Amino acid sequence: MPESIVLNNRYRLEERLGVGGMAMVYRALDLTLERTVAIKILRKDYSNNPDFRQRFHQEAKAAANLTHPNIVTVHDFGLYADQLFIVMEYVPGTDLKTLMKQRGRLSIDEAIDLMTQACAGIGYAHRAGLVHCDVKPHNMLVTPDRRLKVVDFGIARALSTISPDERSEIVWGSPQYFSPEQAAGSAPSPASDVYSLGVILYEMLTGRLPFIASTPQEMARLHRETLPPSLRKFNPDIPISLEQIVLKVLSKEPAQRYRTADQLGRVLVIFRQQGTLKQPVTPARQPEQRLPEETRLSPARVRPTNHPTTVAYPQTATASAENSPEILISPVLNEPEFDLITWSLVLLALIAVGGLLPFFIWVFYAINS
Repeated sequence: MPESIVLNNRYRLEERLGVGGMAMVYRALDLTLERTVAIKILRKDYSNNPDFRQRFHQEAKAAANLTHPNIVTVHDFGLYADQLFIVMEYVPGTDLKTLMKQRGRLSIDEAIDLMTQACAGIGYAHRAGLVHCDVKPHNMLVTPDRRLKVVDFGIARALSTISPDERSEIVWGSPQYFSPEQAAGSAPSPASDVYSLGVILYEMLTGRLPFIASTPQEMARLHRETLPPSLRKFNPDIPISLEQIVLKVLSKEPAQRYRTADQLGRVLVIFRQQGTLKQPVTPARQPEQRLPEETRLSPARVRPTNHPTTVAYPQTATASAENSPEILISPVLNEPEFDLITWSLVLLALIAVGGLLPFFIWVFYAINS
């Protein structure tokens, strides 16, 4: 399709930005609102399929309802010259895959920052009842100021329309990033998107994919049957606790992963807040310290200290407490303190009850007589 064409007398194509397996992407000008947009035009063989048209229509409407700073906004969709197209927010920058090819592996802080943004966007879609189904770095745009936006929710499907035992001969997603259940032909779930996010995080931290194969069939088998190699084998600077998070996300069983992208994002936020240490420190490794008398405060006036202790992630941030990495936080001092007011109230209550006892005895004898 030539770049000089105007779609439906409104969108003037200006530059082709890329070509994918399903569509071509153009930078265009919205003549009505006078703004730059991105337009994805689907291939004719997809557009000519009536069933696909109907499904695309439904999914485009669902994607248009997603409004989040980490999701590319869908403005419009339509049909021109028997080809479906979808109009989206134009995002300057590059996709995450290109960025990783240019940079190799990313620093731990940068990888967690970008992944946290991806989890925020995809988690918002999960709460809206949508599964992305094709989470990969090619579908994540990174702006010059390092804002990440997830694109291409056009193949997302409402969870209410997915039967739990649905099977398909067509494998959804990209072979390098799809989940074991997608590799088996099962319907994807939010946990499937989480697995794909884990593959991307693995690649950002190590500079390579967890599984490498020469054919899609072999890649599918590796996702279903083979455990990923240790991240620290390729990047020894990765903390053990962070490696545990990634390996949990790459579990073969969906129930063993974090169930939604929101949960994975919260775990990464907690990890980043506590600092990136090579290995967790447990209380047994700390020398016993006695606090000065002036620092022994009641629970109501407690202040955290720098003395570390170890706790697991909160249950609200994980699908299971099993294999949860350890996080370093400051302890809460909880020494008892004598409370004069409380004991005075207790004593007064006892006196009051005791004073009523003769009255109860008199009533008892009066009734019996």
